[in-house]
Amino acid sequence: MLSLEEAQSRAEDLVAAARRAGADAADAIYACNASTNVSVRLGALEDVERSEGEEIGLRVFVGQRSASISASDMNPATLATLVERCIAMAREAPEDPYAGLAPEDRLLRKKLPALDLADPFEPEPADLKARAMIAEEAARAVMGVTNSEGGGAATGRSQVALATSHGFAGAYAGTSHSTWVSVLAGTGADMQRDHASHSVRHIEDLDDAEAVGTRAGHRAVARLNPVKMESGVMPVIFDPRIGASLIGHLIGGMVGPAIARRSSFLLDSLGEKLFDADITIIDDPLRPRGLRSRPFDGEGLPVERRALIEAGVLTGWLMDSASARQLGLEPTGHASRGGSGAPGAGVTNVHMEPGTLSPTELTADIQRGLYVTELIGMGVNGVTGDYSRGAAGFLIENGAATRAVSEITIASNLKDMFRTLVPANDLVFRYGMNVPTLRVDGMTIAGG
Repeated sequence: MLSLEEAQSRAEDLVAAARRAGADAADAIYACNASTNVSVRLGALEDVERSEGEEIGLRVFVGQRSASISASDMNPATLATLVERCIAMAREAPEDPYAGLAPEDRLLRKKLPALDLADPFEPEPADLKARAMIAEEAARAVMGVTNSEGGGAATGRSQVALATSHGFAGAYAGTSHSTWVSVLAGTGADMQRDHASHSVRHIEDLDDAEAVGTRAGHRAVARLNPVKMESGVMPVIFDPRIGASLIGHLIGGMVGPAIARRSSFLLDSLGEKLFDADITIIDDPLRPRGLRSRPFDGEGLPVERRALIEAGVLTGWLMDSASARQLGLEPTGHASRGGSGAPGAGVTNVHMEPGTLSPTELTADIQRGLYVTELIGMGVNGVTGDYSRGAAGFLIENGAATRAVSEITIASNLKDMFRTLVPANDLVFRYGMNVPTLRVDGMTIAGG
């Protein structure tokens, strides 16, 4: 794997070559990844996989025309052809009045923030195998677990470098360590499956493998013997591991490209109170060891912690430079970039601030409701906000989760859900997007 300096130099060299070949402006992004993945099943080694790859993407501008192209072959002759083809494509592209690099006066000029994303320790395949074995064994040891879909452990390192023709160049690295296991409980047609996993930047922050396995086993057993549930309108409690999807739908409606296309259910909601005044949602790209942390955005702009929802109010849109120009606004440092194509917009480490009630207190007054632990399908309309998804979980009776339920549908509208949403006080940072246990009143439940 290249050093960070070599990765940055590779991106800078491609941009310089594009300028020499006639591009008015250009940017390049280089990414390389290396990972080792070990999987086991029923106590036996199933697979050991080692993968390494690199990709470089080039975007060029000829006047108001632009094109992008990517390659995984770093041979100098291949890259020279890449430059020629990209410029030729740009010359034939339609003019776009909003195309262009990020504003030069907004580029990150300071030293990159230290985010502690790279762990120097790299476990050996034997260590990964041992961790995977422990996790699966712990899951299979839970009474009621009858089979396994397997367990695994992985480690990886990635590097990203970005260079632009108007003065930005930067690179950063990150590592990952993870453990997971998926098992089945019961027999025949009554079998139920569930899983558990944990991923971190530094291995010292990783959950104990036995704890991961035990969690998976208990989750699978708890889902046995699901009952039918009567249809009706009732409160729904979202488990933290799936509640973040609600915030994902919010963010999908906040991105600049969706607003510019007028294809968002939040189109006329800027400055509107969408949630209760006690609710704040934060995007924090600078969290040390965060799973989605980054020192700059996909266009070389600085990033910062920002409230997306503050005291219940929608604070603004998430914009790359093109959508900002189209809307007559400024980019917000949320540009995201792949190897090919123009930048889009997205978030990093997002969380909802916790509330004041415990999960037990949150459900205490629910006579009949639903505790959701799994969502199925993608029945969400990003233009209207209409929400309808398959679900599984547990029936809530007299304030407590009781019998397992499955094959049900929950439905509402996202804006209506946001207005009644109440967070518990059990926020834990485990994923790229984190929420506490959430309660949403007045959802329509269609039983199986």
